[in-house]
Amino acid sequence: SAPAFAHHSVTAEFDPSKELTVTGVLKRVDWTNPHIYVWVEAKGADGKLVTWAFEGNPPGLLHRAGVTKDVFKVGETVTVTAMPANDGTKNLGFGKVYRYSDGHEIRLGIARE
Repeated sequence: SAPAFAHHSVTAEFDPSKELTVTGVLKRVDWTNPHIYVWVEAKGADGKLVTWAFEGNPPGLLHRAGVTKDVFKVGETVTVTAMPANDGTKNLGFGKVYRYSDGHEIRLGIARE
């Protein structure tokens, strides 16, 4: 017998009908299975710094699509377009587009599930 691997649908956790945008400093990239996480520190409505976590696709899938960890530039300002969490979790989203101040973008598409 083969091992069974459980995996959730992106739409089980995130709302693809909504979009949020956050601009801040890219602080960390966790390039691990089952999903990468990109951490961005941005100013909240009250002016205090808030850390956002953006989930992404698995590293193997991204690597096969030509996206590697080194394309994420820690320390640079980035604007992230993401799907918000379904359950209202604050400061969490599924990152779709990472846009840098020089104009280049990293687009992380998701498969329809």
